[in-house]
Amino acid sequence: MNVPDLIPIRHEPFGRTRTIGRRRGGCFLASATGVAGRPECYAVLHRFDEAGQHLDSRIESAAGIAEARRVLAGWLDALPGREYGDVAVAPFEVRVDGVLFGLVVEEDDEVEEDEEDYRFTAELYPDQLGFHAPWDGCYDT
Repeated sequence: MNVPDLIPIRHEPFGRTRTIGRRRGGCFLASATGVAGRPECYAVLHRFDEAGQHLDSRIESAAGIAEARRVLAGWLDALPGREYGDVAVAPFEVRVDGVLFGLVVEEDDEVEEDEEDYRFTAELYPDQLGFHAPWDGCYDT
């Protein structure tokens, strides 16, 4: 199975995708997240156009997860027409402070022939959420 041009991501109100959805002019992915091996956390807001193409990212370092969540809450409150819900976005990459942020398609050459549908994944960094066939928007951690 091929990777779709737009990766569906399901909104889970009590899960790790609780801060994704639509806004006037497109959609967004947002999170407050830590990065393995680093003391700081980040507030992250990625914005996409109506076609699911990456427009820009707002990423700010914070002293801890509570501070990152406060910063993120302010950004989310300022989004015009914000509605939480499912999204579908194209893969993208942004680097800040040497950290990879984005939705990156990866190939696993070690996949057995009977699991060929799982050869490709789309990994959301640095949140470490993996999306794969059947591309239904559910994630693995």
